[in-house]
Amino acid sequence: MLNPITSNKQYLINYAVVWSIITGAHFCVLHWYYNFAIGIAAADSLLFNVFFAFLGISLWYLVRYTSSNQSFISLFTSHIVTSLIIIGFWLISGYLILKYAIGDVEYLSFLESSFPWRIVSGMFYYSLFILVYYVVVYYQDIQTKIKEEANLKFLIREVELNALKNQINPHFLFNSLNSVSSLTITNPEKAQEMIIKLAEYLRYSLSNEEEQITTLKTELENIQLYLEIEKIRFGDRLNFKFECAEELLQAQIPAMILQPLFENAIKHGVYESVDTIDVYFIGEQVENHLQIMLINNLDPAAKNTKGEGIGLRNTRERLFLIYKEKNLLRLNKSADKFTINLKIPQNDSC
Repeated sequence: MLNPITSNKQYLINYAVVWSIITGAHFCVLHWYYNFAIGIAAADSLLFNVFFAFLGISLWYLVRYTSSNQSFISLFTSHIVTSLIIIGFWLISGYLILKYAIGDVEYLSFLESSFPWRIVSGMFYYSLFILVYYVVVYYQDIQTKIKEEANLKFLIREVELNALKNQINPHFLFNSLNSVSSLTITNPEKAQEMIIKLAEYLRYSLSNEEEQITTLKTELENIQLYLEIEKIRFGDRLNFKFECAEELLQAQIPAMILQPLFENAIKHGVYESVDTIDVYFIGEQVENHLQIMLINNLDPAAKNTKGEGIGLRNTRERLFLIYKEKNLLRLNKSADKFTINLKIPQNDSC
C-alpha cells in the first residue's frame, strides 16, 4: 500500500509546511534565545528536523507491514526497541555531522547537553507518527472492507435480480406452449404463427437477458412481440393501445419489467371474461419519474381474485432491489377496472 504522504500531492505539501514551521521555530529558539549565529542555528534546525521528516515518512512501512497478529505487549515492545534505534541513529548521525562541520566550542557543548530534550522530542515525534499511521491504516482497512462488502452486496443483488427476472420467461413459455398445444388441434395455422412469434420473442429475450436496465422503447418492442403472441390466442377478445410521447422512449427502465404487468392484465382480464378486454398503456413524465399506467377493464361477472401473482411480487422486489424505494408499484382494482401505477425514477429528465 502506498505511503499516504508521498502518494498524495496535497498531503506532501501540508507535510512540508508543518516541518517548515517546526524548523523555523527551532531556528528562532537557537538564534534568539540561545544567541547562536544564524549559520549555526540554521544548520542545527535544518539537519535534525529535515532528517527526522524523512525518517517519519519511512516509519509508514514499519507500521503498514507490522503483523496484525502480534499481541499488544509484543507490538509495544517492538516499537520501544525500534524507536530507540531510530532516535539513536538520528541523534548520533546529526551530532557527528555537526561536530565536524561546526567548530564552535560553545555550540558543541550545547549540542551534547541538549541530548535529553532531543531524545524526548524524538520520542514525541516517533509516537505521533506511529499513532497517525495506525489511524490511517485502520481507516484504509475499514474502507477496503466497506468496498468489499459493497461489491458482495452488488453481486448478491445481481443474482437476486437475475433470479427474479429469469422466473418470467419459463412462466410465460409454459402458458404459451399449452396454448400452442390446443391450437394444433383447433387451428393449426394459428399454432404455426404463434410458434414463429414465440421464437422471435425468445430470441429477443435471450439477446437481452444480461441487461438489467434498458430503454422504454426497447421494452415496448418486447411487449409488442408478447402481445402479438397473446393476440393469436385470444383474437378479438384482446385489444391494446399505447399512449406515450416520443421523447419518453429513451427513458431508463428495468428490462423485462413490463411483461408481468401485461401478463397480469391478460390473466385477470381476458382469461376470466367472455367479453372484449381493452388494455391501455399510458406513459408520462412526472417530475423525475417515468410514470406508467396500465389499465384493463374487467368482467363484473367474472370470479373475483385476491392478492398478487408471482409476476407482480417479482416486480415489486426487483424495483426495490434496483431503486431502494418502496411503493413504486401500486394496484387499484374496482368492479369493472384494474389499474397498475408504476413509477420509475430517472436520474435525468427524459
